[in-house]
Amino acid sequence: MHIEFRHLRTIKAIYEEGGLARAAERLYITQSALSHQVKGLEEQAGVELFVRRSKPLKLSPAGIKLLELAEDILPKVEALEDEFRGIEDGVSGRLHIALECHACFDWLIPVLDKFRQAWPEIDVDIKLKLNFDSLESLDREEVDLVVTSDSQKRFGIDFQPIFDYSPTCLMSSRNPLAQKEFLVAEDFKDQTLIAYPIERARLDVFKELLAPAGVEPLHVRQVEVTDVILMLVASNRGISVLPDWVMRQLHDHPEYSIKRLTENGCQRRMYIAHRETDISKPYVANFIRIAKTQAVKLQYEP
Repeated sequence: MHIEFRHLRTIKAIYEEGGLARAAERLYITQSALSHQVKGLEEQAGVELFVRRSKPLKLSPAGIKLLELAEDILPKVEALEDEFRGIEDGVSGRLHIALECHACFDWLIPVLDKFRQAWPEIDVDIKLKLNFDSLESLDREEVDLVVTSDSQKRFGIDFQPIFDYSPTCLMSSRNPLAQKEFLVAEDFKDQTLIAYPIERARLDVFKELLAPAGVEPLHVRQVEVTDVILMLVASNRGISVLPDWVMRQLHDHPEYSIKRLTENGCQRRMYIAHRETDISKPYVANFIRIAKTQAVKLQYEP
């Protein structure tokens, strides 16, 4: 038996309208064409679908079974059609974001809040644990955006600059290093470095300062949550290197001392990576615009 969507719509229309004439009007076909369609369906099924001499037209037991199928299937088909129309119109879709910057989570939340208000139908998710193969995941379409400080030439991937920041050292005001104007690699030799739990090659302090100088901290303590890092530093349990904007509320705090790395400081840039073909999606372009606008608020004023 070969059942098409039009057969399900037909059986539902005849049941709800109570006769062939009104059902044909609803389906925008002639009554003759509708009768022919019903006859062909009954021949396929080998049973009658209607009690012919009843007014209004009633379904036979077999017809009721087909109606139950129509009432189950058609709403799902209509919902899928609506979703496809939304994707085509750019008002619905998916935006899965990978973060290669633990500190960026706090910055991202207000961006997502503004985005959600403008695009409520977009499915948004944040991926924090990708073992930092995020760009490969972007290639494989497992994620749609990557927040990263590592831009690189990659076929089909575009890197949108979002904001600049300075990796800056935070320590307790009781730490002897608080008396220095700036820190150099040698200053970390007898310190516990409190860092996010990611590979060293992706930590600014190692990439920009320690690795080039061949310096190893006394200890490295890994902590996932920024607020816990701040608490440990205030307790003089170690020092940390964080983006300057993370510390914008702390530069007058008596428990903390903030020092630049090297005499001239370090400068880094944060990007949003996306597939080049996705920038034509209105919600992707709008997310990037919101991110850049929100980034203005991250400016650090020592």
